[in-house]
Amino acid sequence: MIQVTRKDEREANENLIRRFNRKVMQSGVLATAKIRQRFTKDISKTERRKKAIIRKERKADKMQKIRLGVR
Repeated sequence: MIQVTRKDEREANENLIRRFNRKVMQSGVLATAKIRQRFTKDISKTERRKKAIIRKERKADKMQKIRLGVR
């Protein structure tokens, strides 16, 4: 989806940029691009569980070090 904006004879550059930005925002191109950028494939339940276990272990280890005063 290409946004075309033509400059009028007496139009200032700032107004042209403002008009272009408004068209892009209204078309939703940036919103779809952001959604696609953050899309990740679904992972299986076992993978999610493994990652959750690792996160919990790391957090527990970090909290233990904080309690002991070791960094």
